[in-house]
Parts: sequence; C-alpha cells; structure tokens
Amino acid sequence: MPARTPTAKTKAAATATKVKSGGATKVKTTATKGTAVSKSNGHGTKLVIVESPSKARTIAGYLGDGYVVESSVGHIRDMPDSAAEIPAKYRGEPWARLGVNVDDNFQALYVVHSDKRQQVAKLKSLLKDADELLLATDEDREGEAIAWHLLQELKPTVPTHRMVFHEITPEAIARAIASPREVDDGLVDAYQARRVLDRLYGYEVSPVLWKKVMPKLSAGRVQSVATRLVVDRERERIAFRPAAYSDLEAEFATKDHGKPDLTDPTSFTANLVSVDGKRVAQGRDFTSVGELRGTDILHLDAAAAAALAERLEHAAFAVSSVERKPYRRSPYAPFRTTTLQQEASRQLGFSAKHAMSVAQRLYENGYITYMRTDSVTLSQTAINAARKQAAELYGASYVPDAPRIYASKVKNAQEAHEAIRPAGDSFRTPAQVAKDKLTSDERRLYELIWKRTVASQMKDATGESVSVRVAGTSTTGERAEFGATGKVISFYGFLKAYVEGADDPDADLEDRERRLPPLAQADPLDVLRLAPAEHATRPPARYTEASLVKELEDREIGRPSTYATILGTILDRGYVFKKGTALVPSFLAFAVITLMERHFGQLVDYEFTAHMEDVLDEIARGEAERVPWLRQFYFGTEGVGAEDDPGLKSLVGDISDIDARDVSSFPLADSDIVVRVGRYGPYLERDGQRVNVPEDLAPDELTVEKAEELLSQPNDDVVLGTDPGTGLTVLAKAGRFGPYVTEQLPDTASASPGSASPGAASAKPRTASLLKSMALDTVTLDDALKLLTLPRLIGELDGEPVTVQNGRYGPYAKKGTDSRSLESEDQLFTLTLAEAKELFAQPKPRGRGARTATPPLRELGADPASGKPMVIKDGRFGPYVTDGETNASLRKGDEVASITDQRAAELLADRRIAPPATRRRATTTRKKAAPKAASPARSGVKKS
Repeated sequence: MPARTPTAKTKAAATATKVKSGGATKVKTTATKGTAVSKSNGHGTKLVIVESPSKARTIAGYLGDGYVVESSVGHIRDMPDSAAEIPAKYRGEPWARLGVNVDDNFQALYVVHSDKRQQVAKLKSLLKDADELLLATDEDREGEAIAWHLLQELKPTVPTHRMVFHEITPEAIARAIASPREVDDGLVDAYQARRVLDRLYGYEVSPVLWKKVMPKLSAGRVQSVATRLVVDRERERIAFRPAAYSDLEAEFATKDHGKPDLTDPTSFTANLVSVDGKRVAQGRDFTSVGELRGTDILHLDAAAAAALAERLEHAAFAVSSVERKPYRRSPYAPFRTTTLQQEASRQLGFSAKHAMSVAQRLYENGYITYMRTDSVTLSQTAINAARKQAAELYGASYVPDAPRIYASKVKNAQEAHEAIRPAGDSFRTPAQVAKDKLTSDERRLYELIWKRTVASQMKDATGESVSVRVAGTSTTGERAEFGATGKVISFYGFLKAYVEGADDPDADLEDRERRLPPLAQADPLDVLRLAPAEHATRPPARYTEASLVKELEDREIGRPSTYATILGTILDRGYVFKKGTALVPSFLAFAVITLMERHFGQLVDYEFTAHMEDVLDEIARGEAERVPWLRQFYFGTEGVGAEDDPGLKSLVGDISDIDARDVSSFPLADSDIVVRVGRYGPYLERDGQRVNVPEDLAPDELTVEKAEELLSQPNDDVVLGTDPGTGLTVLAKAGRFGPYVTEQLPDTASASPGSASPGAASAKPRTASLLKSMALDTVTLDDALKLLTLPRLIGELDGEPVTVQNGRYGPYAKKGTDSRSLESEDQLFTLTLAEAKELFAQPKPRGRGARTATPPLRELGADPASGKPMVIKDGRFGPYVTDGETNASLRKGDEVASITDQRAAELLADRRIAPPATRRRATTTRKKAAPKAASPARSGVKKS
C-alpha cells in the first residue's frame, strides 16, 4: 500500500481543524464536481468511500472542499452465486462451483456481481481524479472486509488509508481524518476464514438436504444451530407432561382495615407455603414429565386443598415472622447489539431485523454510535455527557460521585469499541430529536437508547424488601403457614430514567412496588377470603426473537452482528414461523435437524460451533493460521485417528446410508400414526391412509387426539350422484389446494390413438373449488352441479363476453381483460347482464380497498409507530392488518382471533422496511395453445 506522505498528513490536520471550526460548507459528490474542486483549491482531491448513500450524504456535509464522498453500496465482490457468474477461465476447474480452491490454500474466487459493476466503474472513474483514497467503511470485520475488497478491485496507485470512527459527528470525522490507519490484515484474514468456512458448509451440506429432504433447502453454520435450538425446545414441549397441584390463597386484613384516610394498605394476599413444617409443592418441584422431585414435599391435590381450607375456615391467624432486608438495584449496562435487539423486541415490538434496520439509519444520520458492537464501554466524553444530562433532568442527587465503568462479559468481545449510545459530545434529548424529520420508529428507538445510556450513569435504586409469614391452626391441629413478599422503593435512582423489559409477560418490572401493611410479629389478622387454588405446571416457553438472541449469545454461538440476519433466514426458509411473538419450528425443521444430528452431528453441536468462533477470533488476533484450520475442517485429520475427524468432504462424500424416509418420519407416541415430511409438506399416515397436516399447526399441538380428528375427516372421494345432463358421476374430493368437486369421465376418455373419438384423449373433467360457505362433508349434488356451471356466461357487453367466476381471491365478473370483484358468492349464480353493465360502468378501484368495504374482522389498539388504530381486514390475499397507511398480511401461525397488538405492530413495522416486490417478467417461451378448460384442483394428499 502506498505510504502516506507528509503533505497528506498536513492536509488531514488542516481539514480536521476546519471541520471542528464549522468550516465545512459544501462537498462535491460526483466525478465532474470532484474535478472542479481539485482545480479550484489547488490541493488535489481525496476520495472517501463508505458503504451506503445515506452515510455518504451525512459525512459529505461535514467535509470541506477537496473531498469527494461516494458509496460502494455494500459489498462490491463476493463468491459467485451461479454458474453464469464464474469467469470463463475458471469454469472448467473442479472447484469452480464451490468458489473455493480447496487444493490451493483455500483460495476464494471473488467476482464483482452484475448489479455492482456500474458502481465499481464509477468508483474507478472517481479514483482517477483523486490524489488520495480514504476507505471509511464501518469499523467491524464486515467493514474491514469491504475496505479490503475495494483495495483488491480498485488497485489504487495513490496513497490509501483506512479511516475509522464509531459515530458520525463532525468531531469524530475530524479525528478519523487526522489519525488514519492501514487495513487490519488480521480482521481480513478472519473474515476470509469465516466466509470460506460458511461457503464450504452451505455448498456441501445443502445439496444433501435437497436430495434427502426437499429441494431448495439451505444449511448454515449458525443458521442450522439456531434452528436446532428452536427444535430442541419444541421437543421438550412435546415430551412435557403437566402435573396438577393445589395450594390455598388467602386475603388477610389488619385491625385498621376499613378505616378512612389511611395511606398504608390494610390488607394483603398470601399463599400457603407449609403445613406442619413441610413445604407445599409448587411448580418448580416437578420434573418435565410431571413427577415430584423429592419426598420431603407435601403435594396437595384439589380435594386435599379444599378439605384443608374447610378445616382452616374458623382458625385464628397471626403474623409469625417479619423479615426485612435492604433492596438495591444497580443500573443496566449501556446497550450492545444483542441487548438492544432484546429490548427493542420486548418494549417496542420490533423484530431483530427491524431493530437493526432502524438503528442503521440512526447511525448513518449521526444520531447514535455504531450499532454492531460487543462492547458496553462508554468513552470519557460520553460518560460526562450522560452524567451531565442526568443531573440536569433528575437532579444532582441522582448522579453518583464517581462515574460508572462497565466491562463486557462477552467472551472475545470485539467489533466496535464503544457501547451503542447517542452520538456526540453532548446528547440530544428525545424532545429535541422529535423536531427532526425522523420516523416514529426512529424516534422510539433513539429514546430507548438515550434512556438506557443516561440511566447507566445514575445512582442505584434503593428500598426495602419484606417477607412475612402468617400462621393459623386447623380444627385437626395442623399448623398452616402462609407467605407474602413486598417491596418498597424509597429512592428510585436510575429507575426514574429507564426500566428494562421482561420476556415473561406476567413478571413484575423493576419499578413496580408491592406494598404490605405495617406488620409486626404476633399481630392478629382477620381472614377476608380463604380458598383453594388449582395449578398445573407449564411446558418450557418457546423462544421469542429476544430470548433466542440471548440464548445464542449465552452459548457464544455466532457473532451478535449476524443474529438479525440468522433469524430472518430461518423464518424465510420456512424452518420457523411465528405464533404471536413465539418462534415455532415447522415439521420441515424437524426433518432437517434430525438428518443433521444423525449424520453431521458435529456440525450442529453447540460446543463445536462455539469453538469455531474461538478459532476465528484467534485468527483475527494473529494467534492461529487460517489455512491449516480450514484444511483440517474440510479434509479432516490425517494419520492415526482420522476416522474420529473425517472432515466435511468425507462426510458429504457418501450419503448412501441416509434413509430419506426415516429422517422425515416422526411416530406419534402411544399410537400407530406417523407424521411424515414429504415433497409438498407434512402429512399423517396410518395403514395407507394419508391426510395433510395444516401448515400453521405447531408440532407440540399435534396430539394423538388431534391426529385422529384430522384422519377422521373425509379424505376419499365422495360420490355425490349423477349429473342428469351428462350422465357422468359427480365426485367431491380433498385436494392439495382445498376441497373441490369434479366429474368422472368414462374410460373411453383415455382412448388410444386411432379410436373412433379423436378428441377423447384430450378431454378433461370439469372441476370447481368449493365456496367458502361449503364443506366437504356437507356439499350436495345440487351444490356441485351449480359449481360446475362456473365460469357462467351471462351475455355480451361491448362485443366482449361477460362471465362470472370463482377465483383464487374470491368471486368476480370478467369482461374481456377487465374484471370486477363481486360482493358475495351468491352473485355467482344471480348476477344479471344489467347488473354487470352497471358494475363495469363504475371506475375500477385499486389496492386492498378495491372491493366493497366490509367491517373489519377485528379491531386492535393504536399502532405505536403511526399512532393510528389498527384493524384486521379480510383481503383478496387473506387477512391483513392495517393502520390505514400500511398493510401487512398475516403470516403463517398468525390467527385473527388471537393476534396481539404487539404482533400486529411488528408486522406493520416489517412491512414498512420491506423492499417493493419485483414483478416477474413473462418468459419468451411460447407453448402451443390448448383448449380452454377450468383448471382442476390437484387431488390427493401430499406425497413423500
């Protein structure tokens, strides 16, 4: 890399001074303008390359004349995605498809993708007019890799340096210009090791899934392990057996109960904790299969609890003990990537992907520091800013004498070197930021980050926790003891600014008090209520995005910066779907993970995957070499003991022992029913009978009873009768796309060539899907005959035939290429030509509101982002949630009756950031026209 000249250093220092003094007035951002700058100031032009256009615009505003800021628009190079992208000179190589020459030190083949060629050409053109190149990509591994790829592709002949910063402010940019560095070879080497490793894993293992489970599946180093975590949790839920237990709940009152003008509470609720000194069983005392963990625990059933309540009905109760302890809660550390994702999920309802997208925009526009970081450290400047703001807003008494210093608990913490916080040497309050042109989600996430940062430099919350025991004696001499706990916060400290959310919706938040009456030992108490309470143990909770991110981080699997992408991948691939905020694995995920566990166990082993991260970190620090480690991973260990570590190549080389049917079959316990995953999805099988499993049915909900219910539904062809007009038998069938009716053609319909009826071979039966109001077990012959008249010709308008049809998205009328939705299915059989003429005379509505307005299926609360009420409507593509501005379809696992406000808001948030759908281009292949006929619904169930 060319050395930095003293002249360049002087220029950088001058620019830094200019930026600090507010001298930045304008910047040229195109090649033409850049050349003009070069001529105008006589000092040449410096080309600054960043990743994104918005980041380029922000930095451009801080730099003065002589700088051209351009974006690479992400990575400019990567390994080929398809055979068409492989350069001609490599296409004959045996490793070309893999994109990695495993026989030559695992050299990766990088190409500029077609959609980046124009941008690369633009960068090369700008570089011709520059006398210095500054690579200002993000300061993490990915940013270092982009900078390295730019160097490799642009091949600069001018001095080139790396410019790094963790916030986009005038001061930070000035410091970065004044103190450039070289590209970090260790980070680049670690990136290459990671990229090659992931390529080998994905390109070698995924084809095994295609052959043995289903086409177009994918495997990934972290993706597959994350899927396994979700599957393992579902397995725990399937194996779970609930245990029933009971206790007593009582409401006690002091002697002051009922007196007016009292500030302290005079009653409280307590639960039975022991009888004659023996602890009463609670949920934690049972195993996952419903067995009691110990013998010294009293297990009360409903009858025993009710009898005990009756024996205590007239007992005298008094306080047996009062234990008081100081309460202290320290502030939470500032945000790092994973904790930001978790809190954005809990408090704002954001998915990990959406949280990172919003944070990216805040960073690029100079509102927060870099958002991909393992660090919880604050710079001294940030500490001073947080302490100053806490004192100004809450008073000096809320700020400790000494600053709080936080240390990362994450092993091999890396990436950026400071926590996520508001940008700048002084923080803008949420009220100040609200005046800017930010979206609602950007304002809300900024406020969350601001609160957490300020709170991190405030005093502890303090108070008192109280534990009370109340005892009474039953009519048979049993001593029953009840317990209650309370918490009083005397000084809220940091809780004034920020309270962390909880994954358990029933859990009390940190700022919630539980006040008890003033009590002393031996105080008599009156019983206001005493009754038995029945309980049952619950299966382990499914992961949410927040809790899965936490689990991955706790197990040290993958990098925090990739978690949002990983979650998006397992959702998009169909391995996981959402029910509310819970992540539910599909049966497809069960099949994939079963295969991986049995035949590639090490690749989805939690400890092995975490160890790979350790090695990658060692490579980044220069403590390990990339090539030897990749060689061992791919080819295995040579010599003695090689069978214990065969390597990836050997594992995927012979897959003949993998029984595709076996890995995709899951017998239901205590039954002869088997769940199988076929080419078209999961289905049940018993004694040759098959029935599809609903796509949104969670695996732990597929009980034997549910399976029997599905199998009992009509699945064979139902003979409805004979069509008097044609003499053909009319059948009702259950097809892959839903129930339908059809007619049975005589055997002569498939006559051989040369038969008397030349058109018979091409004859097709009429078919029609059942209407929404019909069911397979209740449809009649009359219903079927009416359906088989569709599409129904009702006349001509403007020389065009007018028909009514039942389409995929509901009933509609069609005239030539024009169409109009009908209000009801009844109109399929009643619409007249005059009514159709009036319908087509009206302008065609557009969008989801195209059809006649109908009442919403359900009304929800206000969307946190727009502030507008959310409702669920029935659209042509199915139910969707809308706030009047944004529409988002309900996804697999979402149910109209049970969807929460948080989930609805999350769907809308994801839709706002989703790219617009690209229209598919029609193929130029032309097929010979075939006789028009109604498209038959596919019959039968899914086959394996």
